[in-house]
Amino acid sequence: MNGGVECLLSEEVIDLTRGPSGLGFNIVGGVDQQHISNDAGFFVSRIKENGAAALDGRLQEGDRILTVNGKELKNMLHQHAVDLFRNAGDNVSLKVQHRLVPQNGPSSHRGDREAGGIPLAMILVPGLAVTVAAIWAYFRYRQRL
Repeated sequence: MNGGVECLLSEEVIDLTRGPSGLGFNIVGGVDQQHISNDAGFFVSRIKENGAAALDGRLQEGDRILTVNGKELKNMLHQHAVDLFRNAGDNVSLKVQHRLVPQNGPSSHRGDREAGGIPLAMILVPGLAVTVAAIWAYFRYRQRL
């Protein structure tokens, strides 16, 4: 799957209130404008700065939009989906699918084992080595007195 990279999927319902610039994101996809080969799904292509989606913070570029106010976006033309968003009203409920890709290497998300993207061992091993060397030097110097 995806060139050997495993993806985890999670679904979430996101309720947005339309702002002055709409919902604040762009979409790609549809049966007539497939964003991914052999996939007619709709995906968030851009989150507009200071728009409703950006201010909410949960919708991300690349998320698949499954439903708009309970209406499934399956086998739909791109323009039909755009019209559905435009006519959805001020309070819009989106069911979206997030892709969670396990990362190799430094990550922007800090876990228990990492500090700023640097593995904890890379911090502890040199620190431990310096501490051991300092203790050894202390006792060696003390024996000479």
